Amino acid sequence: MAHAKAGAFLPVPNVQELAQTWNRSGEQVPDRYVRTEETGSDEVVAGCAIPVVDLSRLLDSRSSAEELANLGAACRHLGFFQLINHGVPDEVIQDVKKDITAFFNLPLEAKRLHAQAPGGLEGYGQSFVFSETQKLDWADMIYLMITPKEERDLRFWPARPPSFRGSLDRYAAEAARVAASLLRSMAADLGVEPPERLMEAFRGQPQSMRATYYPPCRQAGDVLGLSPHTDATALALLLHVNGVQGLQIRRDDGRWLAVDPIDGAFVVSIGDIMEILSNGRYRSVEHRAVVHPDKDRISATMFHQPCSDTTVGPLPELVKKDGGRARYKSVAYMDFMKSFFASKLDGRRSHMDAMRI
Repeated sequence: MAHAKAGAFLPVPNVQELAQTWNRSGEQVPDRYVRTEETGSDEVVAGCAIPVVDLSRLLDSRSSAEELANLGAACRHLGFFQLINHGVPDEVIQDVKKDITAFFNLPLEAKRLHAQAPGGLEGYGQSFVFSETQKLDWADMIYLMITPKEERDLRFWPARPPSFRGSLDRYAAEAARVAASLLRSMAADLGVEPPERLMEAFRGQPQSMRATYYPPCRQAGDVLGLSPHTDATALALLLHVNGVQGLQIRRDDGRWLAVDPIDGAFVVSIGDIMEILSNGRYRSVEHRAVVHPDKDRISATMFHQPCSDTTVGPLPELVKKDGGRARYKSVAYMDFMKSFFASKLDGRRSHMDAMRI
């Protein structure tokens, strides 16, 4: 995701409220949500595991070299992996899951107390709606800026349930620790010395979170919960809040790989920023979310991104290793984000192509 001030979107109807009445009717799904041109011919591959990385082994000198190779392979080949033994206390995870679920279960008028401001991204609503005619995702979300703390706008932080702000704060701190460990390991895998050369782009570790509610849809094959896209971040840590699967990753052969989440693991995705910084060694891969015909799905993604005043471009030492050839342009991060939002969430098909040299 991105800094909230980089985008501006139009308000659209609440999908959770729509689904509650529409699913009981005999009507067809509203045309603005029908995506059969994108879903009708897609082949989905199930039962293929994505790589698993063990953070405890990465941090243990006895196993770090072997696990570092495992991490590097995952980042280079698929751009996604499941992270186990990450050390985030189970009670921290369970608390944030409980409070996110409780928020989405509130009456609509209570959730709308934290609605997005006109033209803004932060708060409760939907994202990436640029026109009155574009197709819509079958989902609602709440998006919050978390770090730096001085950029938090507590108008958008739910006051109900009362424990929400505290549980999210604790969870965000743990996610930041995990992300910092992964970034240092990635610096080692890429051969960036000292690791601070990579970490400098993330000083203060800017964070944001998107929690998303995907209502059930009895025409689930005709809609999408989240349009295909890549993430304009460095790393994203996805938490499956209620265990219902929906994430799909685009394979090199064009087919979609359905991710079966491991209980207690984070699904980690490499974002566009890491692809650029690594000069193409790491991959930011297109992904999407589908919905279930009779079960709701809730997820929470913690995004870790560069500072707003950072210039994003391939690290010079990696360009040198590639014979002096930079594969990506260097641009101000906020200009990069403007390009990302202008792509209307169609990911690599426009936004990243414009970055390549």
